Amino acid sequence: MSPRGLFIVLEGPEGSGKSTLATPLADRMRAAGAEPVLVREPGGTRAGEIARQAVLDPEHPVSPVAELFLYLAARAELVATVIRPALGAGRVVLSDRFSLSTEAYQMVGRGLPAETVLPANRAAAGGLRPDLTLILDVAPEVGRARQVAAGKPLDRLDAESLEFHRRVREFYRQVRDDGVRHLDATRPPDRLLQEAWEAVVALDEQRFAAARS
Repeated sequence: MSPRGLFIVLEGPEGSGKSTLATPLADRMRAAGAEPVLVREPGGTRAGEIARQAVLDPEHPVSPVAELFLYLAARAELVATVIRPALGAGRVVLSDRFSLSTEAYQMVGRGLPAETVLPANRAAAGGLRPDLTLILDVAPEVGRARQVAAGKPLDRLDAESLEFHRRVREFYRQVRDDGVRHLDATRPPDRLLQEAWEAVVALDEQRFAAARS
């Protein structure tokens, strides 16, 4: 019998190290014999990459509602064409952001009403919920300093005010749900990776037994 698909999401404020963590975490999965499908939001499809360029371009601002629907359109396409087929084939999908980001950035950061954001968010995800969400926590000042030190060009969301990013961070810190783990993103990278890996292994010990340490 084929293993069940697993959907794992990395979330957190800007500069928290989601993309940095994704690579060694995927390597651990491969060492255990599970070839993960890596995706990012927005992106991963032609439509998603077009939406990403439109929504993150610092030279071309869009309204909060337009921003919301660009993210949702990208997610709907990614779910339908990449994530659900991979899960149906028993694969592990590791995503850099998912629905929780929309609540954090568009609902709390931008101040869009919950009655607009939440139903649309559920529709874009097609009812899909992650098996595990790892929320990396870091103060906005630290995240911004990391981006500058790395020479990362700031996109439209990166460049928002520290107050905006404080609202986003506080939302993430308050999330409590089944399958959610909060990780201190200021820990040394090897320790952060180990804590993330332990949470992944706990999802399916038999699948990841070959690389527990």
